[in-house]
Amino acid sequence: MSTLPTTVDAALDGWLQRVNELCGRFCAKALGEEFAGRIEQYQGSALRMSVNDIAHARLYRTERELAAAEDKGYFAVFQLEGRAQMAQDAQRIVLAPGDITLIDADRPSEFEYGAGSRQLSLILPRAVIERSLRSSRVHSCALIAARSPVAVLAHGLVREAARQEGLSLVESEATLDALVSLLRPALGSGERDDDPHARLFRRAQAFIERHICEAELCPELIAREIGVSLRGLYRLFARHQLVVAQYIRNRRLDLCAEALRHGGGELKLSALGYDFGFSDASYFSSAFKARFGVSPGEYRKRYQ
Repeated sequence: MSTLPTTVDAALDGWLQRVNELCGRFCAKALGEEFAGRIEQYQGSALRMSVNDIAHARLYRTERELAAAEDKGYFAVFQLEGRAQMAQDAQRIVLAPGDITLIDADRPSEFEYGAGSRQLSLILPRAVIERSLRSSRVHSCALIAARSPVAVLAHGLVREAARQEGLSLVESEATLDALVSLLRPALGSGERDDDPHARLFRRAQAFIERHICEAELCPELIAREIGVSLRGLYRLFARHQLVVAQYIRNRRLDLCAEALRHGGGELKLSALGYDFGFSDASYFSSAFKARFGVSPGEYRKRYQ
């Protein structure tokens, strides 16, 4: 009796376990007895990337896996060798060597690999994407073709970053920001200037920025200012895959983080949340840790 199927199952389980450790919860299926899988991690401060060599496999994430996994933001997928099919929502693309795409780690997705596929996957925190593409809707599973100048430059930046040793936190975060800025034209699409929804959305953003430090800022106040119903405001932000209250909170937290990076040791943590519209110190601390992974005090120590 052949033991080959058992060997394939064992290899699949070992590879999937490693994928789950590095990228969050997924399921996988071998597409024949020629399955092969190996994943290696490269990490430097804020840079978290892995190189995946896969042959004859299907990797997927359903609502069930999402319920058991923490939000990891987005995966920037760089196809290095071979081909792979990537699918999310109603979008399905085929990546050839040199192509790039962005996958939302917080939504179901499916990937299928033939023979000899090699990918580099870089985790982009949601905060980094939102900070750079605040006024644009993020296009996940959109093909960034290898022949485009943006893809060529992005591949070079990521490859060079993977070779560097000893990158500081500030340097690695700057690398992430540079990569997202480089890919911005392909990752997000702005709306036409004559689009009334775009104008309303910009008015709402501007009002939020002017009053971001006021604890009284709320969706009802914004809706009255720009002349729409509360439901209309929610729909306006939903067009950009945003939730109003969450958008306000994240903008406040980003400003708090900026103050911590540049404010030095004299900035009082007890007053920081209040200065940016948080009326509850405990909630501010927990919200900050949920967004940045560390407490405000630990975040400040990184930049001192």
